Amino acid sequence: MEDRKEFLIKFVRPNPQHLSRRECILALAAAPLVAATETRILVAGHPWVYAARRPKNDIYEILDEIFADMRAANLDAIELMHTALAPDNSVGRIRELSKRHSLPVIGTSFGANMWDRTQHDAILQQARLVIERVSALGGRTLGTSVGNTRQRKTEAQLDSQAELLRRIMAVCHDHGVVLNLHNHTYEVADGEHDLKGTLARIPEARLGPDINWLIRAGVDPVDFIGRFGTRIVYAHLRDQKADGKWCEAMGEGTTDYAAIAAALRKSGFHGDVAIELAHESDFQPTRSYRESFAMSRRYVQRVMGW
Repeated sequence: MEDRKEFLIKFVRPNPQHLSRRECILALAAAPLVAATETRILVAGHPWVYAARRPKNDIYEILDEIFADMRAANLDAIELMHTALAPDNSVGRIRELSKRHSLPVIGTSFGANMWDRTQHDAILQQARLVIERVSALGGRTLGTSVGNTRQRKTEAQLDSQAELLRRIMAVCHDHGVVLNLHNHTYEVADGEHDLKGTLARIPEARLGPDINWLIRAGVDPVDFIGRFGTRIVYAHLRDQKADGKWCEAMGEGTTDYAAIAAALRKSGFHGDVAIELAHESDFQPTRSYRESFAMSRRYVQRVMGW
């Protein structure tokens, strides 16, 4: 929550010293209301479950279906995948879909092999395009994956990764977008070697943990939140069964999301979350994705309070 001086600076006048006594009283009285509004947690949808069945995971051609499903599921927003922003006419098309379905774009996910210095120029160019376009759509978050080497990263690779992340973070800053480090299993396995290597080099980095990937890597999400909670600005939510396989919808598994929500609240979390459904490669869905997202949305509201 912002203190009173910050509220005056941001919401009333550039220079709070120039406020009249009446303006000060009105502004201070309104500050708690603004703070309460700002702490609302938005629950977005991430379209991975659609992308998984598409060539090269490209969702651009089925964006109409995705927007319609997520609106019908009562989600607050959509988090895109960066492939959807590649076509030249993507901003215009997505803006129209967002308006038609009253579904804001909260941001996008983005990933590349940032540890490979030979790819830096190409990755930065791609990241700049994605950031510019998601910003033009009103997006404000970039969930970023740094790439997997399939083995323990060397100190040189971690240096290279951090160098490029800093450059991408600078582009984000210029466009009003916040980069968060999104994890799969490789970033948090092996004693969190990859993640801790990045944080040692970029102490100010923000996190957007995927709760289910934490669990699959053997990391207790409540403990993780306890250690890193002040850095967390975003989170991906997904459920799994007792046998470790994914559920069709949240609430059909064993993940203790009530405890996870409590840990986030205790840490002072005031970011946003995204439901990201996924299926095992041999799984045949028993219901539509629209219905599974709707069930998941109701579960998050009932159990997590958002």
